[in-house]
Amino acid sequence: MNTRTRPTRSTTSAAPARRIAVIGAGLAGIACARTLAQAGHTVQVFEANGVVGGRMATADTAFGGFDHGAQYFTVRDARFAQALEQTAKPLCKPWSANTVHVLDPYGRVAAAALPTGERHWVPAPGMQALPAHWAAPLAAIECGTRVTGIAPDRLQAAQWQLTTEGMVGTPDAQRVFGGFDDVVLAVPCAQALQLLRASGLAPALQQRIAAVSVGPCWTLLLAFPQAQQAGLPHLGPQWNAARSTHHRIAWLARENSKPGRGAIERWTVQASTAWSAEHLQDEPARVQAKLMRAFAEVTGIRAEPAFATAHLWHQAQTLVPLGASHVWDDALRIGVAGDWCLGHRVEDAFVSGLELALQMA
Repeated sequence: MNTRTRPTRSTTSAAPARRIAVIGAGLAGIACARTLAQAGHTVQVFEANGVVGGRMATADTAFGGFDHGAQYFTVRDARFAQALEQTAKPLCKPWSANTVHVLDPYGRVAAAALPTGERHWVPAPGMQALPAHWAAPLAAIECGTRVTGIAPDRLQAAQWQLTTEGMVGTPDAQRVFGGFDDVVLAVPCAQALQLLRASGLAPALQQRIAAVSVGPCWTLLLAFPQAQQAGLPHLGPQWNAARSTHHRIAWLARENSKPGRGAIERWTVQASTAWSAEHLQDEPARVQAKLMRAFAEVTGIRAEPAFATAHLWHQAQTLVPLGASHVWDDALRIGVAGDWCLGHRVEDAFVSGLELALQMA
């Protein structure tokens, strides 16, 4: 393997503040970046998508928003609770889906799913509102900018430079950003591994990341304005969210039951990891048709939706985590973070980014 090493850093004198690149603006990247910025470091965030948030995503449509990635979060870590209390409390509301149900393959309620007393929380007006709120004070976020390479800086031998490309159709297709003392990879594990391999860096870290396994998830979004037009409270079942043992569907949620959402009946349907992997190469239209049939079987809603679309998350459900909240290579000054380090919960992403930043700072 063609591996690069970091040039020796001068030890004569160093400013207390460092210039740090954070690759990825999901919750792990934002938690890491804001903690480092609060410690006095200069942080620049790079995000391949057009907005921050990662899988804490909200799809806006003419019928209202859909949380088509993470559906909610729970709070178990005291540091996460404190961060929410201090900076995001007005944004986040409890969701009445505390009585999430477990369904049998035929859509019949089998049991209540979640531990008594554990609340579901959702930001309003969508899940993306929380990372967007925490990202707002950051001075430099390059959205629509995908990092394609990491290399020693050509002008500053002891620092790093990043090669990037913009979104399709943008004028800044290829750019170089330099002068970074540290680099954080807060992206899905497959992207982190690909970037390290392409850059010829950290073979031991590559080996650790390669052991992580994350499964895909096909997600179906449906809108039914018929209920509102007919003056009905809703279509279908009495519950608002459920885990399902149907061979295609793992999770269903009535989006308009969440606080701060519009009244039009909307459903987010997430396929099981196994089914998503089996149909990974299928066309979205074919997946949409299959999941709509399963949705009708589980909910009894057979009305034609006014809006329907299928979205594939290539990396959604962590099957084998890294086994540590993060990894920091002090010799290279490169670290990795993400929910996949610990699991797949929203809080896992926050804890991962926070603990990496605390070690760096």
